[in-house]
Amino acid sequence: MSSQETPDISQSIVMRCVRDSGAGPMLPVVLGFRTSDPYAVSASFGTMMGEIVWTFGRDLLSEGLGGSVGIGDVRVWPGVDLTGRGTLMLEFRSPDGELVVETPRAEVANFVARTLQLVPSGAESDHLDVDAIINELLAV
Repeated sequence: MSSQETPDISQSIVMRCVRDSGAGPMLPVVLGFRTSDPYAVSASFGTMMGEIVWTFGRDLLSEGLGGSVGIGDVRVWPGVDLTGRGTLMLEFRSPDGELVVETPRAEVANFVARTLQLVPSGAESDHLDVDAIINELLAV
């Protein structure tokens, strides 16, 4: 999802960077979902250098609430913080580096539930505009 496209559902959330030495700085993140791209969600990280957007499968967030999922660029797994509160860990990898963040599990579960109300699991293909996808591919 490009930063120019407005998501149908968005949720601001704060994620904490996790480093080998322990907890790092807090990052403002906006999770986004568009019905026109129903298999994906985005995480837009606000940084001092501008916005960094990762787009990945909605199923990773959904399944990651219950167990470790993902291989490659994005991995998700549940955790618990020092106060006993449920968290969700997200790991993003690129050739430029790696980022691991921790966020409240309940906030991500709320976001996922809202996306599933809009587009239930299994109904994603009903929301795809195949002609628009083909036109976009041909325009490149």
